[in-house]
Amino acid sequence: MSEISKAILLVEDDENLGQILSEYLTLKGYNCELCRNGEEGLTRFKAAAFDLCILDVMMPKKDGFTLAKEIHDLSKHTLFLFLTAKSMKEDAIKGLSIGAEDYITKPFSMEELLLRLNIIFRRVNGSEKKEQTSFQLGELHLDTQSRKLSVNGTERTLTTKENELLKLLCSNIGNTVSRKVALDQIWGDDSYFNARSMDVYIAKLRKYLKDDSKLQIITVHREGFKLVSL
Repeated sequence: MSEISKAILLVEDDENLGQILSEYLTLKGYNCELCRNGEEGLTRFKAAAFDLCILDVMMPKKDGFTLAKEIHDLSKHTLFLFLTAKSMKEDAIKGLSIGAEDYITKPFSMEELLLRLNIIFRRVNGSEKKEQTSFQLGELHLDTQSRKLSVNGTERTLTTKENELLKLLCSNIGNTVSRKVALDQIWGDDSYFNARSMDVYIAKLRKYLKDDSKLQIITVHREGFKLVSL
């Protein structure tokens, strides 16, 4: 099944947020259905097939954790992503402990949510489709297995984090990679010191790409970074 045909059940009691998320995911090619509370979400899940459920934790009638457990009893292979309040770190831990693929804290950007979904589907589909390990973008060639980067004939061996960060950017060329997503995926958390470390690595990667004037890593204010081909 291609990512563009993935079916998503979104259960969010905030009417405005739910509508915005549903419309955005539909625009991006997902088949997204919106429910307003946990009971409505369970009823809809029983009536249709979904690849992933995006569940708000705090909802009337049935909270997200209870709903996830009931859905899991019906379908062991359904994926979950929880929406949690920024101050409720214990919600994130509980969500992961009951089998969630990921969580995202409010407020968040649409781009961050889309990137997390793409990462989840790439990860779970890894057994069906080999993960891309080689990238050719203009004068850039990256072999992520050997960590070899060649730009316009200049070759170097990247460090592990340089390799992982550039791979993430190449995999999402033209799209913003959220700072938080990159920090969580590569450094393990989004602490201040890790964020400063990532800025250093971004600066290094920019130097490595200077031999190809058509490739640039640009900073997206308050969001993250984007690898673009001019």
